[in-house]
Amino acid sequence: MTALRVLLVEDDVMIGELLADMLLDMGYDVCALEMTESEAVAAAIRCKPDLMIVDAQLGDGSGISAMDTILRTGFVPHLFMTGNIAKVIQQRPGAVVLEKPFHEAAFTSAIKRALDAVPA
Repeated sequence: MTALRVLLVEDDVMIGELLADMLLDMGYDVCALEMTESEAVAAAIRCKPDLMIVDAQLGDGSGISAMDTILRTGFVPHLFMTGNIAKVIQQRPGAVVLEKPFHEAAFTSAIKRALDAVPA
């Protein structure tokens, strides 16, 4: 069985590397770790990920805006990570959102919910 390709978008290098390590330990293939909105969009085209894990608020751009652009070309299961769930839910009702900081069990659960999501 081929590991699912995950595109990780996180502007904090240390958090991004920690999450990438967690995903690798969970059996996923991290196809890219990007830090900006424009890098996320370019990587999604290049990697064609099976799942995206996206920081909602990036230092350079917005993870939400990046997903809006990416989703115009087709559905990609995704979840948002944020320190402010209410703001993300206000902009994207029904989105899979994981509040930072989180434990591995919550991360695993959010990934499952994102993979089980049906495109709107």
